[in-house]
Amino acid sequence: MRDPEKISARRRSLLGEREGSFAEAKFLRMSPMKVRRVIDLVRGKDVNTALAILRFAPQAAAEPAYKTLASAVANASQQEGLEADDLFVSAIFADEGVTLRRIRPRAKGSASRILKRGAHLTVVVEPKPEPKAKSAVAATAAKKATAAKAAPAAKTADKSAKTADKSAKAAGTPAASVVKKVAEAVVKPVKKASASKETETEVTKKATRAAAAVESTDSADKEA
Repeated sequence: MRDPEKISARRRSLLGEREGSFAEAKFLRMSPMKVRRVIDLVRGKDVNTALAILRFAPQAAAEPAYKTLASAVANASQQEGLEADDLFVSAIFADEGVTLRRIRPRAKGSASRILKRGAHLTVVVEPKPEPKAKSAVAATAAKKATAAKAAPAAKTADKSAKTADKSAKAAGTPAASVVKKVAEAVVKPVKKASASKETETEVTKKATRAAAAVESTDSADKEA
C-alpha cells in the first residue's frame, strides 16, 4: 500500500479509501461515442475476461481501451500489491476531449466546418466483493419467492372454506364439519407442493379439485 500522503486527488475522487487503482488515456483521436460503444462491453467484468474481449473486438477504440485497462492492472499490482486475478472493472468511462476544428471548401467560395473530436478514457479496477453479500441477497430473494407462492394457496383455501360454508348453510347441515374437511383437503396438497417445489398453478388446481371432491362427497352422503 502506498503512502497516504502521496495519494493524488484524482485517485481520491475515483476510489476514496477503497483498495484498487486506475489509469487514464488522454487526448484520444476518436469520438467519445465510439469509445463508449466498446467500453460498455467490459464494465463490471473481471479483468481477465475484459482483456480478452477488448483484445478481439473489431472496433478501433478497443486497442486504447485494452492498453489503458492493462495499465490499470499493472498499477494495482505494483503500487497496491493486489493480484490481477482478484480484480474487476468497477468503473470505465470516456469523457469528451479536445475538438479540433477544420474546414472543407464548398461551392461559391464558402466552407463547412469539420469537427475532429477527441476523448479522455478512465479505467478503475478494484478487488472483487466477497461472495457472502451475494449469498445473503440470494437468501432474501428466496424467502420473498416462497412467501409469494404461499399467498395464493392461502387465498384458495379461504375461498374453498367460504364455499363449503355456503353449501352447508343451503343444505341445512352444520358447517363446522364441512369446513374442517375442506381445510384438510386443501392443506394436504399445499404441504405436498411445498415439499416437492411445485408451481403456483399446480398447487391451486390440486387444492380446488380436493375441495370440490369433499363437497361432492358430503352432498352425496346427505342425499343418501
